[in-house]
Amino acid sequence: MILFKKTNDLIKHLDNQRIFGKKIGFVPTMGALHEGHLSLVRLSKAATDLTICSIFVNPTQFNDPADFEKYPITTDKDIALLLTAGCDLLFLPAVSEMYPEGIMGKPEYDLGDMETLLEGKFRPGHFQGVCQVVHQLLAQVNPHDLFLGQKDYQQCMVIDRLMQQTGFKETVKLHICPTLRETDGLAMSSRNRRLNDSDRKKAASIFRTLSYLKQQLHTGSLDALLQTASDQLEQEGFRTDYLVVADAASLQPVSTWDGSQKLVALVATFLGGVRLIDNLPLN
Repeated sequence: MILFKKTNDLIKHLDNQRIFGKKIGFVPTMGALHEGHLSLVRLSKAATDLTICSIFVNPTQFNDPADFEKYPITTDKDIALLLTAGCDLLFLPAVSEMYPEGIMGKPEYDLGDMETLLEGKFRPGHFQGVCQVVHQLLAQVNPHDLFLGQKDYQQCMVIDRLMQQTGFKETVKLHICPTLRETDGLAMSSRNRRLNDSDRKKAASIFRTLSYLKQQLHTGSLDALLQTASDQLEQEGFRTDYLVVADAASLQPVSTWDGSQKLVALVATFLGGVRLIDNLPLN
């Protein structure tokens, strides 16, 4: 695996690879890697000739500075994991490399309702930061294929919209890959390592609650079903930002189901001061 820290060096190397007709797959991450990330690397390896992973903890997408400071940095372990997964290239830029003129005054993107729904509502500015860094990374890597995890369902939709607005949709194929879970159902996440042993056991209730919504889904009003699901989390000691059933394409909340509309359940909840998100397509 070749490690790059400078954008110009990376671009030069990738341009040379394109001369030989190499198909490039890209897996952007913020490090603290786990099996979910590695599954994306393996999918890219199977579908392309050259797989590049980036590790960059992007300061512009943290609306809470304390959350940015707590984000785990495990670079040596991450590199070892990428080697075992057969990753070909690693892009490991510094903040000054990605934002040489500072992090203020960056471009704004038209994200429509995504700015005010769910994560957009509870983490103002978060998705603008995501778009700022992903736009740069796409321009630097210029991949043929982009691999993202479905665990970040709304973020995948935001990046898809970004690609449409910036023209990358015409040149880059977006792969949204299934969420990987622990044996008890908890979605794999770098935040899980911040849970103590007791809270880690409780955290499996998130997937059980989403599964309950899927199993009990019915036509008509969903208000009582959602209330029961919310009560389940509260009784387990969770403090929930949102638990909703939404249209799978627009993420607009759905309170009454017609039996055919495609739905997804999404949740963001705190446990022991750690904010965890998950989702589950319902039909």
